Amino acid sequence: MKKNVAIVWGGYSSEIVISEKSAAGIYSFMDKEKYNVYKVRIDRTSWEVEVEDQGCFYPVDKNNFSFTDGNGRSILFNFAYITIHGTPGEDGTLQGYFDMLGIPYSNCGVLASALTFNKFTCNSFLKNFGIRVADSILLRKNDPCQPNEIISRLGLPVFVKPNLGGSSFATTKVKESVQLVKAVEEAFREAPEVIIESFLQGTEVTCGCFKTDKGMTVLPLTEVVTTNEFFDFDAKYNGQVEEITPARLSKEITQTIQEETERIYRLIGAKGIIRVDYILIGNEPVLLEVNTTPGMTATSFIPQQVNTAGLSMTNIISEIIETEMNQVYF
Repeated sequence: MKKNVAIVWGGYSSEIVISEKSAAGIYSFMDKEKYNVYKVRIDRTSWEVEVEDQGCFYPVDKNNFSFTDGNGRSILFNFAYITIHGTPGEDGTLQGYFDMLGIPYSNCGVLASALTFNKFTCNSFLKNFGIRVADSILLRKNDPCQPNEIISRLGLPVFVKPNLGGSSFATTKVKESVQLVKAVEEAFREAPEVIIESFLQGTEVTCGCFKTDKGMTVLPLTEVVTTNEFFDFDAKYNGQVEEITPARLSKEITQTIQEETERIYRLIGAKGIIRVDYILIGNEPVLLEVNTTPGMTATSFIPQQVNTAGLSMTNIISEIIETEMNQVYF
């Protein structure tokens, strides 16, 4: 009997627009011969499942993650493929809900999700294992923003961004001290914590990695080239970027970054597909961010890397689903 798979998208942040695109991408990759696939939208006001052949939306019963369709059938989901970029799907909240119900899901568990969603905490954790990261300062609500002290520690320019979030929303490259307070205020409108990072000049690259019951697979690297000030929202989603896969790097440097990515995967206790972003300074990679819910549109980094590796997104997604559904947790 075909299993019922929910592609869970939406969320509470500005990244909902990206989540919708990723859900459409995952839906296009999913093996419909093997699974009954539904899109489930979660926001602050409702949980709804879309039934395409009926052209209708039905409320989700949160007691057991099921719904009743227009024909009166009760349909229980057997698996959740989470593609919410931001809370509650990337920070461990939704993972805890599914753990309590005993429903397997596609990505990292509660601890790894919560850890990686907090950029400052994640980088501080990985730094203890010798992984190089940018110098940074964390500000919480009501902390004073003291430009002179920040600049004396980190120099200029600096990057100011929400500590809990992604897709470059409310991210600013600050070149002058007079811009700092405004940039911090903008980032606080997106999240309750703000991270300020020192600027690193180099080549930006990103590397995907996933694990199934067939073992670990580290994907080819993508080199990110943009004429914008940095890899901002327009570069990511409005085509103002050149994405080169595989990256134009030596075999040795490529292998170093792939090994670092696999090491990070193991250190955080990841599941499913993750993507790790770096700045390459000389021959040394510096960690930018660990993304446990990477974008999954047809042109996103992961599908690009999968295609370059000669693999199939459909097969990989099926392998992840089957691996998690076959797990026994104590």
